[in-house]
Amino acid sequence: MIAFRTIKYIAAALALVGVVGTAPAAAPTGKAAIAARQAGFKKMGEAVKAIKAELAKSPPSQRVLLDNAKVVSATLRMQGDLFPAGSGPSAGTPTDALAGIWSDRATFDALLADSKAEAAKLEAAIASGSVSASQAQFKATGQSCAACHRKFRAD
Repeated sequence: MIAFRTIKYIAAALALVGVVGTAPAAAPTGKAAIAARQAGFKKMGEAVKAIKAELAKSPPSQRVLLDNAKVVSATLRMQGDLFPAGSGPSAGTPTDALAGIWSDRATFDALLADSKAEAAKLEAAIASGSVSASQAQFKATGQSCAACHRKFRAD
């Protein structure tokens, strides 16, 4: 049986990463923030996989690419608010977020800002209709995400 608290965290996560794209008045803290960001990153990971698979097709569906690029951009825009103090490894909830996020917040924020910018460029490249530009920007976006993962994510 799922505990009520777990359901509450899942509901908060879904509200934050829902299709509507609106954020709640206050960002969650502690365990709720961890659950919300994990749900967001999972949703974003699925969108990245869908983009990769679609770019392998000839011709790829621009609608599928653009819909998934929008998920990546929207998720990244919300993620910064989901790393409040107290939502790291010490929160008592399993997380791949390393403590360096909070001790070197300026670097984390800069890397996240870079990823947001690269994701916005990905949307623009896909919207242009150029498959080669979309492929190149997909790679650049992935490199930007990987830079943050190498420094601030365990595993």
